[in-house]
Formats: sequence, C-alpha cells, structure tokens
Amino acid sequence: MKMNKYSLNLFDCPSIEEIMKKLDNIQTQLLLTNLDEEGKLSCLKAFKVARLIGMKPRDMAKIAKNMNIEITNCELGVFGKLKFSDMHDDIYNSLKRNTKDNKKVECEIAWKEAQNKGATLKKVGSTIKNSDIKVTHCQLGCFYDEEYESFENKT
Repeated sequence: MKMNKYSLNLFDCPSIEEIMKKLDNIQTQLLLTNLDEEGKLSCLKAFKVARLIGMKPRDMAKIAKNMNIEITNCELGVFGKLKFSDMHDDIYNSLKRNTKDNKKVECEIAWKEAQNKGATLKKVGSTIKNSDIKVTHCQLGCFYDEEYESFENKT
C-alpha cells in the first residue's frame, strides 16, 4: 500500500483544542522561553519543552502551529538550516539494516541509533542528509513521510 500524507492513522491523536486546553500559563511560558531569537522552536528544544510541560513529543507540532510558532532545524536534516558534515559508513550500514525497503527509517529509530552507537544526533543526521535514506514518522508530529509529502514545515 502506497502511503501519502493522508494515510496517517489519527486514531490516538487528540485534537488541538484538547491539547491547548491542557496548557496553563506556566506551560505556555516554558514554551515561549525556549524560542530562539527569531521566535522559532528548534527540534531539540521542542523535545525539551514537551518533557517540561508534560506533553507527548508528537503533540508539539500541533501546539506550535496553534501558537503560530515554527519548529525548525530538524536534527536529522529533514528541514531547517543546520549544517551537516560527511556521512559515516558505520552509521549508514546500521541504519540501512533498520530501514523499510532499505531506504526509509523512522525518526525514533534514527534517534535510537545515535544512542546505541554512542554517536551524536549530528552524526546520524549527517549520514542521513548525505545518503539515500529518508526519514519518516517525525516524533514531534511535523511530518509523516518526507518522500511522499513535499515538505513544508507544517508548524
């Protein structure tokens, strides 16, 4: 079955109204104090904020969009302006073993690869950015499949 941006299973995703009702003033301030100088929220900071405000990371794209905040600088190179170095063969080979059809890896698996290899997210991101591997299922909810979506930051 060919997947597209409409194929996302939303059975367990709360509505933005339900999410925003849960945010109090302190949680909102925690989010706002983690914005960069351009008023954007980086990928890494979005994970931090989710933990601080007690939300699931996958809800961060909805929260940011509702607050007109852009999530930027994906650590895996899907969007943003981060600079990446060269591909790392050992990371590439390990990622290939964990990919669907040997070319797609879920965001969470790529993050775990960084932990398992003792590598940094930057090295994993550099490897993905400079290879034929594509990222799917953003943990923050920013995208489902970068190959089937012409990616515009949806936040």
